[in-house]
Amino acid sequence: MLAILTKYRAAFSVGLQSNIIYRWNFAARALFSLFHLVVVFTLWTAAFAGQTEVGGFSLNSTLTYFVVMLPLQFMIGAFNEDYQISEEIRGGLINQFLLKPINYYVYRISIFVSARFVSGALAILPLLIALPLIYDQLAFPSDWGWRLALGLPALLLSAMVQFTIAYCFGLLTFWFLEIQSFVILSMAIETLLGGQIFPLDLMPDWLFRLSQYLPYYYQMYFPAAIFTGRLDQAQVMQGLVIQAFWVLALLGLAQLLWSRGLRRHTAVGG
Repeated sequence: MLAILTKYRAAFSVGLQSNIIYRWNFAARALFSLFHLVVVFTLWTAAFAGQTEVGGFSLNSTLTYFVVMLPLQFMIGAFNEDYQISEEIRGGLINQFLLKPINYYVYRISIFVSARFVSGALAILPLLIALPLIYDQLAFPSDWGWRLALGLPALLLSAMVQFTIAYCFGLLTFWFLEIQSFVILSMAIETLLGGQIFPLDLMPDWLFRLSQYLPYYYQMYFPAAIFTGRLDQAQVMQGLVIQAFWVLALLGLAQLLWSRGLRRHTAVGG
């Protein structure tokens, strides 16, 4: 067991070092997101003009949602993991993992976690600088005890959903030369149904209920809604069950794609 942990800890360390090299890219991206936040504040302030609530939530509550969403995108979001996996398959680098006792999924998620450590830390710094300027416009829930207790596991599962979807798209390279069209389509759906454009509870009730059974709901919206008070405890408990189901389902799909892909890879002389 210790040898296994050491093996993947080494992968984590390598990933951490390689991502620190590109820290300024992450920092610039996070800084640009602050400008995006200014636009969000301006648009939603205009949307609430003459109204105290929209969809049952105040302006301050909605602005808080987007402030929380900003660091989450850098802490648990999958950026280019799908393309990295695709490159390793197309370039033949995947072959080295067939000759060593290394689980490719665990190896890749170790690198994913190390990358999110760097990008998450760099996203929080500019937000902390801006926080004194916007704090009066925010409204956090008071019941932080159970929200932290349930929100942190939800955050971990959200990261697994994010990464495993990207991992599966990367494995499609076993069958398709380019995966860009699949990734772009998935990103478009994720942006809409993941709550990155607007809180999902502002959708028509039937569409919001439908979205709760899709994996995209559990990528960004679910943890953000927990921490900003948009879901009660019963809804969170039910959501955790569905989220855990999607993690298991996606892991099963990832294993299926991996085993089938390796057969094809070997058959064509990879």
